Amino acid sequence: MKRRVVITGMGVVAPNAHGLDNFEAALREGRSGIRFIPELQELNFGCQIGGIPQDFNNIRSSYFDHEKLMSINDNIGYAAVSAIDAWRDAGFSVPADDDDCVDWETGVIVGSGIGGMDTITNTLIPMVSQGKVRRMGSRVVEQVMNSATSASIAGLLALGNQATSNSSACSTGNEAIIEAMWRIRLGLAKRMLAGGSEGPSPYIWAGFDAMRVICRKFNDQPELASRPMSATANGFVPGSGAAVLVLEDLESALERGAKIYAEILGGTVNCGGHRMGGSITAPNPEGVKRCIRATVSDAGIAPTEIDAINGHLTATFADPYEVKNWSASLERGPENFPYINSTKSLIGHCLGATGAIESVAVVLQLYKGFIHPSVNCEDIHPDISEYRDKVPQECMDYPELRVIAKAGFGFGDVNSCLIFKIWENNKRSY
Repeated sequence: MKRRVVITGMGVVAPNAHGLDNFEAALREGRSGIRFIPELQELNFGCQIGGIPQDFNNIRSSYFDHEKLMSINDNIGYAAVSAIDAWRDAGFSVPADDDDCVDWETGVIVGSGIGGMDTITNTLIPMVSQGKVRRMGSRVVEQVMNSATSASIAGLLALGNQATSNSSACSTGNEAIIEAMWRIRLGLAKRMLAGGSEGPSPYIWAGFDAMRVICRKFNDQPELASRPMSATANGFVPGSGAAVLVLEDLESALERGAKIYAEILGGTVNCGGHRMGGSITAPNPEGVKRCIRATVSDAGIAPTEIDAINGHLTATFADPYEVKNWSASLERGPENFPYINSTKSLIGHCLGATGAIESVAVVLQLYKGFIHPSVNCEDIHPDISEYRDKVPQECMDYPELRVIAKAGFGFGDVNSCLIFKIWENNKRSY
């Protein structure tokens, strides 16, 4: 019998908030974290806006001493702060550096889409090009290796189980959670920290700007730029940040009297094989539908039990197709379709971090009984106009909310889907 997996801690560093209370408030208010970025204007980008966590230098300085800060770039820093917050939220303390006790039953899977590009471009390339390799120091390697996020977290928290950093483009955060869920289900770990992180860098965003898939028409109105499901959507807004969730074996969580936010009922990853319309940049619709249906099956629920969907929904041409794929997969038309929203409307597309940040948003909505607004889609796309009433544009109290599906469809034609359920003993009334 597979073990049940619950969420007992969360941490988030998002463009519109740091910390669970602040993030919940931002979600409820529909507060945007998207801002004008002068550096992008100076570099002649078409898109000159983005979502970057604010005041992060001060935030990380309050977590780490000078010695640790020398090895912590933005990508690792976002992940490390989120992991420490999640660990403490789950009821654990951060061990001292000289404490030799290792937690062999807890591991970490936290990935990124691209990783430490800021260190590569600001330090590694200039110093190598100038022939200053010997002056570069020994800290560069640990900041540019893709496994650095999970390795750093394992070191900070003395975790002795699996420590891996995955990378599957926009599906990275969801995939990390799904892989962690399976490790606990199989009895290979009692707890796993799982999530995703992505640093901000024009060198990450430049390729998307060249492809003209990021927003170029709202540089003077950043908060209006991310427009999932809108007729005037103009491409996604690049973002950055991180989130980490503590997944735990239900038996372990109950034994220690942990706070339980929600249960993960199921999850699936697949690939569309770059066929039937799928490519490196576009999803095969059959792959998407198979992923959703397999997740519903893995969760052991009926499609009619899903109350809401937190979509991938990036503000590109793919949004109407995604809504219709959900409808076909669940066999639920506009008349009985679940509510659907896009957290990207508030934070932009945080690439490798997006699934994790949005999963925290999902769990907060379940735990507190609300659905956050999907902003900037007053002019809903005509191809999905019949679903208009299922897209909340103001915060919606929903005490009956019990099950939310979370999707992630990434470059490479890779797909992921998760289903979260309110913990059965949650104190809020239905």
